[in-house]
Amino acid sequence: MKYYINTTINADIESATTKVGEALQKEGFGVVTQFDVNKALKEKLDVDFRPYRIMGACNPAFALRSINAENKIGTILPCNVMLQSVEGGTEVAIINPRSMVKDIDNDAMKAIAEEIFEKLQRVINNI
Repeated sequence: MKYYINTTINADIESATTKVGEALQKEGFGVVTQFDVNKALKEKLDVDFRPYRIMGACNPAFALRSINAENKIGTILPCNVMLQSVEGGTEVAIINPRSMVKDIDNDAMKAIAEEIFEKLQRVINNI
């Protein structure tokens, strides 16, 4: 099982970031963090790096259900979304929640992860 689900879209990273944010919102997720990796690497290390972003996506209802089902699940929340410039556009990859919980001995958490996976797969399909 891959630890991510992904696609490449024909858009620059700015447009892709907007499209991803809109698709996440349609599935009940908000973007709670956004980290511009290439900007940080330039500022901190004076390294030129391809456009690369990490967005933290959270669906409050699923977060509450997850924390109630597994009280240490916060160590792997929120769901990270990675965007990077590649030939032909921008690759978008989202953590696969199934892989995040595969080693957790908690059937309720696995069921929740399955529901989240379905929503995140729709995000990938709709951008």
